[in-house]
Amino acid sequence: MSEIKDKVVIVTGASSGLGAATARRLADSGARLMLAARREDRLKTLTDEITQAGGKAAYRVTDVTDRAQVDALADAARSEYGRIDVLISNAGLMPLAPMDELKVDEWDTMVDVNLKGVLYGVAAVLPTFRSQQSGHFINLSSVAGHKVMPGGTVYCATKFAVKALSEGLRMESNGEIRVTNISPGAVDTELPDHISDKDAAEMAGELYQDAIDADAIARAIAYAIEQPEDVDVNEMIIRPTAQQM
Repeated sequence: MSEIKDKVVIVTGASSGLGAATARRLADSGARLMLAARREDRLKTLTDEITQAGGKAAYRVTDVTDRAQVDALADAARSEYGRIDVLISNAGLMPLAPMDELKVDEWDTMVDVNLKGVLYGVAAVLPTFRSQQSGHFINLSSVAGHKVMPGGTVYCATKFAVKALSEGLRMESNGEIRVTNISPGAVDTELPDHISDKDAAEMAGELYQDAIDADAIARAIAYAIEQPEDVDVNEMIIRPTAQQM
């Protein structure tokens, strides 16, 4: 994976799940990492694990709903490594519930994290990508960004928006910036653990019985990054073989 070696990669939501699996895989391939999440203890543990194994990683505690913190994350990556090559916008939430439950606070949080968090990342690194005339946005959408499911209306809306944002970025790239939209199905992560609605939690529990390992998505991300600069992998949908939705 020579195309990954020495690339500077920011990973949000890196403290667990897809983010942590991706960090480990990219570190093994020689990437230089700036890891971001809210849980510093987990970030420090992962960073220590990577560096003790001979990899290159640093971290910055970041809440992606705060634009100033996301800007500071990009500044930290530039200060640590001198450039930014890839931004993986992975931070996300999935508190499913029927619309009738009127869980407006959860709606606000999903919009802030799942959509505005991605937009803040774009704003923080796009000028760097333009000045370099190169860069790669990797945005984590979902199969819920392709098909609406009852009980997941607002979550689906945020993930449809991420898919649209990814395509718009690609169209505005002027041939300088690569954009990859990755849409996972059921993956063994903490994502379903914060569903407060009982019926929605049961629905998710059934779906996630066939969940695949987070490294399946990490491998897809690595595949997109390792392509030559004139190859842009725009879209990947990755489900468990048994998943029908």
